[in-house]
Amino acid sequence: MSKDALILPEDFPKLQNDTFLRAARGEETEHVPVWCMRQAGRYLPEFRESRAGKDFFETCRSPEACCELTLQPLRRFPFDAAIIFSDILVIPQAMGMDVQMVAGKGPTFPDPLKEPEDLQRLQVKVDVAKELGYVFKAITLTRHKIEGKVPLIGFTGAPWTLMSYMIEGGGSRTFSKAKSWLYRHPEASHMLLRMLTDVIVEYLLGQVAAGAQALQVFESHAGILGPSEFQEFSLPYLRDIARCVKDKLKEAGKDVPMIVFAKDAHYSLEDLSQSRYEVVGLDWTIDPQSARERTGGKVSLQGNMDPCALYAPKERISEIVKKMVEGFGPRGYIANLGHGLYPDMDPENVGAFVQAVHQHSKRIIKQIFSEAEFTIIPRLKCKKGLWMHPTNQ
Repeated sequence: MSKDALILPEDFPKLQNDTFLRAARGEETEHVPVWCMRQAGRYLPEFRESRAGKDFFETCRSPEACCELTLQPLRRFPFDAAIIFSDILVIPQAMGMDVQMVAGKGPTFPDPLKEPEDLQRLQVKVDVAKELGYVFKAITLTRHKIEGKVPLIGFTGAPWTLMSYMIEGGGSRTFSKAKSWLYRHPEASHMLLRMLTDVIVEYLLGQVAAGAQALQVFESHAGILGPSEFQEFSLPYLRDIARCVKDKLKEAGKDVPMIVFAKDAHYSLEDLSQSRYEVVGLDWTIDPQSARERTGGKVSLQGNMDPCALYAPKERISEIVKKMVEGFGPRGYIANLGHGLYPDMDPENVGAFVQAVHQHSKRIIKQIFSEAEFTIIPRLKCKKGLWMHPTNQ
């Protein structure tokens, strides 16, 4: 990447709120940080106005548009982090595939991969700076425009999730075409997954160089796989991404927390917590206390309120948030939804969610340290820097 396309990190405004980064590393915080997946999205009227009449991927290729869409939710809500506006399918595009966003249908590949021979159509050695430089420019611009208010998260889709789209040709209930490759063409499947992993690693490193302060890997289609298939076709590549990115960043003297979100992969919590990611994201079907027990204090946790809970009255949202925060405990925890915001959600309810996280977590933390002056707290104990339930001891 040329120096004229990248403003160096020391030129960025000083970070004012590092609560999210401290929580990711399991450090003490004054409140539980909160952000939402898809927090820049169609639930905001200003988002719909900005996007009206414009091609989705054309918007993704505009650093100025991505910056504006990333900042919109921060003007409304006191989120503790922002995530750059982009899409996971920019990687298949960079590898030479045509991807379109079709109204009423979603992402569509007019010419998906059908047989192993089709892998020859893909660009194996991707010039990430050239093909995805618009994402890096958007990150750099946003780091400046965000003025240090909160950290900026970069992200990518995971290899299996990207592979499933590239073969299926779009969304699917079963992803049977993609899964059939795993059984019919395991060697070709691994070849494609390795190709994707190599590009993803370079892509994430480029995002950090551009200014991303944390990284999230979305394995959105993990739940399509069974435990053994996940062990073979997803987990090794998730591990490789974390290992390669962290080793390269260490050489450069950088330390950027990484989050892995493998939706519906309940069966792999233990493995995910030992995969070199600082944070494991959880969907809404996992009990907080069970997640704490199964991850054993090795990682911070992120999640996991059911997005549909935001359709509830504000008082009910507050009650649900209170129970969630108490379940996870205030240390080594980042509040989020168990998946992304839906387009028809009321922005005021999103605000109520954010407010409730801050309010209840501050109260819980204050209570913990107030009680600690007089007695040992039986409810929450500290293990390896994370607040754990007594059953974990």
